[in-house]
Amino acid sequence: MSQFRYLTAGESHGPQLSAIIEGLPSGVRLLADSVNLDLARRQQGYGRGGRMKIEKDTVDLLSGVRWGETLGSPVTLVVKNRDWENWLEKMSPLSEHRDDSSAVTRPRPGHADLSGVLKYHLDDVRNVLERSSARETAVRVAVGGVAKALLAEFGIRIGGFVTEVGGVTVSAPQEPIEQLWLRAAESEMFCCDPLAEEKMKSAIDAARDAGDTLGGVVEVQVLGVPSGLGSYVHWDRKLDARLAMALMSIQAIKGVEVGIGFEAARRPGSRVHDEISYKEGYCRDTNNAGGIEGGMTNGEPIILRAAMKPIPTLYKPLRSVDMRTHEVFEATVERSDTCAVPAALVVAEAVVAIEIANALLEKFGGDSVTEIKRNIEGYVEQIRNA
Repeated sequence: MSQFRYLTAGESHGPQLSAIIEGLPSGVRLLADSVNLDLARRQQGYGRGGRMKIEKDTVDLLSGVRWGETLGSPVTLVVKNRDWENWLEKMSPLSEHRDDSSAVTRPRPGHADLSGVLKYHLDDVRNVLERSSARETAVRVAVGGVAKALLAEFGIRIGGFVTEVGGVTVSAPQEPIEQLWLRAAESEMFCCDPLAEEKMKSAIDAARDAGDTLGGVVEVQVLGVPSGLGSYVHWDRKLDARLAMALMSIQAIKGVEVGIGFEAARRPGSRVHDEISYKEGYCRDTNNAGGIEGGMTNGEPIILRAAMKPIPTLYKPLRSVDMRTHEVFEATVERSDTCAVPAALVVAEAVVAIEIANALLEKFGGDSVTEIKRNIEGYVEQIRNA
């Protein structure tokens, strides 16, 4: 069974973030510039902090690609941390640079800080916060860019937009999804409602002035996916479960919906389930299920939403306890954003792309793009005639 697998490594203020991808077939058209577009999008968005003025993320393709096409061997990605030069000794791997006076001993509420130091028996919170930082998502966005390149070979497109920030909700125009993506691309908030965007920006300004932060909701859509990705046979192969796990793995994400999500619990079944039609193939008259039924794609667009909590690093810190003295202090302040919901959308698109790519390879796996296309064409013809 073919599988898209990847591993990331690196710390927020280390020299670089790295990823190795295994399972890519040969013949995928892949250029660093196309991946860099999403890396640039991740750094945009109203409400971002000072780190975005330091980093200008770009990816280096170090293996598995020749002359703009994948070879079928593992692909290595590297995203350099430009701020590393300011942390050469604080983050040095050399023992002679150890400086215990710089240890962070005041864990921040809402972060991995306290649980991390307790779990790994550490006495410096920096050993936790460097890896648990959302800076890690930069290289996951790069991996997602590779997954998008693979999916594009088979006509599968992924996009999305922000639907809520700080309680301000979007009223999306009744337009095709891809038109909404274009609207969102022109917005500082990555949303498709100009009136809501201005209210969101005002809410972010007010939160910044108060030393506070805001969260929100992002929506990701996947178009062009054939019916039958995923499985009902085993719990860990259900595609909606795997997509939910991928989205929940993003720092600060606290909830996930598929289709109408929690709204389904408030409606009678007659207003939830999508009736089936046949128009040159099976289709659904509505898409409340969000393109997934029984753990499998049903041929309709996949619709996913993820709820992001406010970033827990506050410029008016909450109370915490010093790990050395157990005295109450205000928590340590690290450089942070007021709102990173637009960036979370880009990360959400990336992890969804990775899971869809994995499911596609599981179903139609082959060693080359040509072989996979042949497998998909045969399957689509099969279900068209069913």
